[in-house]
Amino acid sequence: MSPETRIAGGPDDSPGFLLWRLTLRWQRALTDVLAPLELTHVQFVLLACTWWLGEQGERPHQVAIAAQAGTDVRMTSEVLRRLEARGLVQRVMDVRDTRARVISVTSDGAALARRAITVVDQADADFFAGVSPSFVSQMRRLAAYTRAAGPATAGAGQHAPHPAASQVAPLGAASHEA
Repeated sequence: MSPETRIAGGPDDSPGFLLWRLTLRWQRALTDVLAPLELTHVQFVLLACTWWLGEQGERPHQVAIAAQAGTDVRMTSEVLRRLEARGLVQRVMDVRDTRARVISVTSDGAALARRAITVVDQADADFFAGVSPSFVSQMRRLAAYTRAAGPATAGAGQHAPHPAASQVAPLGAASHEA
């Protein structure tokens, strides 16, 4: 072990580096299945989140969509504008707040969201085939930890940490999930 790092075996022993490499492979798999639908990964995520929120009876603004997706609000706005230009979502002025826009999925957007969710679900099943339930539990725990910590842009001073952040055990703590 060198004095510069706690990682004895190099990058392949670094959880962050391993996560980086796995994420790149997974993103490539999703890029491949979404390309025929003419969607980028981020377009898919925002379209699917908008569709899902609508299915739950919500009339979300872009801030709610960004929160659901875990994305930056400005980037979310730009991507939603591109989806609107393609006729997949519509942005309508909120009668309660004329500065805000309610985002909804059009019928074409809903059909595309359902097709995209199907191919992404299959890509996920293929990519994660053979992964143990305990690994999925650990991923769920990590996702809960990152949600509680707030958006990825929190370090940039754009968002405060989520109030529940202090209630989540550190990742190294023992988990009771199987």
